[in-house]
Amino acid sequence: MAFESLSTRLTAAFKHIAGKDKLTDKNMEAMLREIRIALLEADVNYTVVKNFLNTIKEEMVGIQVSEALNPDEQVYKLVNEEIIKLLGESQGELKYRTSGITTVMVVGLQGTGKTTSVAKIAKLIRDKQNRKPLMIAADIIRPAAIEQLQTLGKQIGVEVFTRGVNVNVIDTVRDGMQYAARNGYDTVLIDTAGRLHIDDELMAELNTLKNRFSPDEILLTVDAMTGQDIVNVAKSFDDLLHVTGLIVTKFDGDARGGGVLSVRSITDVPVKFVGTGEKIDDIDIFYPDRMASRILGMGDLQSLIEKAEAELDQAEMEKTAERMMSGKFTLNDLLVQMKQMKKLGPLSGIMKMLPGMSQYSEMIENADTDTALKRTEAIILSMTPAEREDPSRLRSSHKNRIAKGSGTSVAEVNKLINNYERMKKMMSGFGGFRGFR
Repeated sequence: MAFESLSTRLTAAFKHIAGKDKLTDKNMEAMLREIRIALLEADVNYTVVKNFLNTIKEEMVGIQVSEALNPDEQVYKLVNEEIIKLLGESQGELKYRTSGITTVMVVGLQGTGKTTSVAKIAKLIRDKQNRKPLMIAADIIRPAAIEQLQTLGKQIGVEVFTRGVNVNVIDTVRDGMQYAARNGYDTVLIDTAGRLHIDDELMAELNTLKNRFSPDEILLTVDAMTGQDIVNVAKSFDDLLHVTGLIVTKFDGDARGGGVLSVRSITDVPVKFVGTGEKIDDIDIFYPDRMASRILGMGDLQSLIEKAEAELDQAEMEKTAERMMSGKFTLNDLLVQMKQMKKLGPLSGIMKMLPGMSQYSEMIENADTDTALKRTEAIILSMTPAEREDPSRLRSSHKNRIAKGSGTSVAEVNKLINNYERMKKMMSGFGGFRGFR
């Protein structure tokens, strides 16, 4: 995930003042020096870094002079607030019209995930914001782009309007808008043509579309892996089109993140969405305060809760929890719980969203916990239904069969059963206290 390296370096920088009774010139300079190195290594624009550090230093001197209690906590809060300012102090929501059709034009260079992002946003605003979106395939230069959008549209159940490659882009969008009005759509997402690089022909076409249809939003897709080039691309598009927001793709990669931290300060264009993976649901609304919290290793509990509410079957989780408390918990229930938790993604990713646990995520990643969970699942699935309900009936011959069927060892089968028995016993004990308050 972007910012991981920066987060690690900033955590180390704070150690210079952690637990100190007061700020001194020495520990302040040591901390600021490490923050400077961390930001530059993350590929943050030099001018942005300079201004950021000057602000932090000035405020830290104020804390030092006031001899405030818990100065380390105040500095931490200060840095958090300044990072939020860099990212944009408020969440850049899509601006919907109070009546009529809201038009969103999505632009970007080829290879930045523009077409996929259109489909991801269409699904997100339909499922989470109760919108009725229509996607218009306006990239008539690339037939593959039209086919890709149609395939994605079928996958997510959102209609795609196209006139093919033989009708010019203005007529395609005009007819698409008329179709949307006739059929009760309230949001139109226009997938425009891309290029391998910025050129006059591309910009002329996009400018014509903008002047003709006056979109409410113009969103630019940029690749997080391109670093500072995010700023250059955003500035070029914004100079002509007045871009209203960015969609940062490949945010799940090992990008250093400096472009994302720099772009708002330099162009004043906010990040509105971040693509966090290849799946159609892997896109998040960008919250500056939550991202700042994650950068500083404080986790993002609110996003984790929202993800759990959206992904997990609440009724199934409550049913399983009730069985656990009543002592009726079986390996089938454990399997259900594991499948539910897998919907939240890798365990290391969950750890990063828990306050104070980000530093342990790499340890979890290196331990390959997700592979261990898959082996546990394989063992349970290799049992018969009766064996899952009551593993105490298992004998050596049964365990040999299960180990062979799951590609594991008898020792691993025994370990799973022992862990399950301990968990069951512990949960039964908790169940006895449910009547007390």
